[in-house]
Amino acid sequence: MDIMSAPMSYVNDPYVIGQFKNFVSINGCIAVDLYGQVCSESAGMRQISGTGGQLDFVTGTYLSEHGQAFLAMSSAFFDAKGHIHSRILPRFTAGDIITTPRTQAPCIVTEYGIASLTGKTTWQRAEALISIAHPAFRETLIDAAAKQKIWRRSNHR
Repeated sequence: MDIMSAPMSYVNDPYVIGQFKNFVSINGCIAVDLYGQVCSESAGMRQISGTGGQLDFVTGTYLSEHGQAFLAMSSAFFDAKGHIHSRILPRFTAGDIITTPRTQAPCIVTEYGIASLTGKTTWQRAEALISIAHPAFRETLIDAAAKQKIWRRSNHR
């Protein structure tokens, strides 16, 4: 077994990552909205983390032959008062930091499955994300998507 230590300018370089066939990237995230925007740094205006190399690795996997990127999160969380909240949101509010833009959002993973967002239309993204949301929030998300005009009548309820 060999070990290599290299600076971030090399390790996080999307073009270096893209040279590896079948490269797989797995990063955590905080929330995603129905458009496919990914927040991995803040909850509203409360800073939680930094960007790290998430976008570098997502970009690198797109450049890698057969590369795959996964952004993982739980479908919901409990606040300090014990109330449950969805990590899949209708849309982000002022202050949420978008770490990975919708145009580069790869596969989003929760305990309910994987939503592959690459190449999907807005309504297909919403449908895929609702399918991996916590069941307690799916109907609310469908209603929100309909109000946002990103839910088609052909979608299943």
